[in-house]
Amino acid sequence: MKVSLNKEKNLDGISVYKRYTGKKIMIALILLVLVFILSIFAINAGSTNLKPYQILMSIFGQGSDISNVVIWRIRLPRVLAAIIAGTGLSVAGCVMQNNLRNPLASPSTLGITNAAAFGASLAIVIFDAGSIRSTNADAVIINNPYIVAISAFICAMIATLVILMLAKLRGLLPESIVLAGVALGSLFSAGTTLIQYFAQDVQVAATVFWTFGDLGRASWNEIFIMAFIVGLSLIYFMFRRWDYNALDSGEESAKSLGVNVKRVRFEGMLVSCIITAVTVSFLGTIGFIGLIGPQIVRRITGGDHRFLIPISALMGSLLLLIADTMARTIIAPVILPVGAITSFLGAPLFLYLLLRGYKTR
Repeated sequence: MKVSLNKEKNLDGISVYKRYTGKKIMIALILLVLVFILSIFAINAGSTNLKPYQILMSIFGQGSDISNVVIWRIRLPRVLAAIIAGTGLSVAGCVMQNNLRNPLASPSTLGITNAAAFGASLAIVIFDAGSIRSTNADAVIINNPYIVAISAFICAMIATLVILMLAKLRGLLPESIVLAGVALGSLFSAGTTLIQYFAQDVQVAATVFWTFGDLGRASWNEIFIMAFIVGLSLIYFMFRRWDYNALDSGEESAKSLGVNVKRVRFEGMLVSCIITAVTVSFLGTIGFIGLIGPQIVRRITGGDHRFLIPISALMGSLLLLIADTMARTIIAPVILPVGAITSFLGAPLFLYLLLRGYKTR
């Protein structure tokens, strides 16, 4: 009799677990379909009207010369850049929020994006890593992306180490860590301003244009590099998914489960820093995706990082695709900076989280 009762309990537990995982898998599939549909719409949106069959023919290499140029050189790279950058920034924010145990942590709110932008601006203006054009589109072309990426990474790593040191040595509260990140962001923004002050007029204009954030400047080389970095980072984050779940229960609990907290936290911040540095160095400043994506997903699926990480990646791709499509179509043919659109989306959520945090104190 006891054996049959135990079997019934086990069956009930299995059915509950299947419903638990099935719901999250369904959400992931829905987001995947939405990303695909929006990608098709984004490829079709623009001043050059193309019919769906023309897009498909061009993708398979059977389109006309005009449609091939529009699809392969302009629209498809932009859509892929949005998907890859949105994935990377959202996952980086997800891991930062876990590692610092702070729902407001992200590359933009912790000053890491500003630090990477400072390093990239330094490479473009001081190290002459970018060439200048007089046209509005592609005002600055990165002719040596490796120098820009390395410079952005070094500055972003400095900001990351400062945050980790403050959290460890001073035992700062989560709110204080965010304030420290805001202070670091202001510091690096001031450094960028000084660089522009001593630069030539054309260089200042090109650097300011670059910091707006523009997915249209990504070429196939940049897309391949970002895809490689983001892909490896996703594999690493999924490999550490159980460690991140343990960290959610507290540092002491994670240590009791055999998690090397210092190593996991440092490596997570390091990989997140690499994603941010590479993305900013190629596309400019794109804020708040790392804050919005994980927060929305956490409220829908919970905090299980087995599902939170991949679904956050899909949500980040969807949000950045929406922002870029809006930037291209709101007052077409004028293309707005995608960084401004993401800030408009992220600022209300940031204020909501702050107000909600103070109410629960």
